Amino acid sequence: MNQICSHTDSILVTEVPASIPGCEECLATGGNWMHLRMCQTCGHIGCCNSSPNQHATAHTRATGHPIVRSAEAGEDWSWCFIDEVKFVFDTSAPPN
Repeated sequence: MNQICSHTDSILVTEVPASIPGCEECLATGGNWMHLRMCQTCGHIGCCNSSPNQHATAHTRATGHPIVRSAEAGEDWSWCFIDEVKFVFDTSAPPN
């Protein structure tokens, strides 16, 4: 997890909300999810690819927002769909 993607300039949202009711689309349609992911461009909460509807990936395809972060408690990793790399974004580092 030492690699970083080439799309970190799209990261605008780094903090996962303290309370997340669930995947936004699954909540609206009555669907089920396994794990939650947060878009680091707009903050959208979607379900992971192990979930039946894979809303986090669908959000990326629809918007072009490349990076999601795990919204699961105790997890701090991010995933870039374009570069296909998992990494930890250091929010304590000063901006470039």
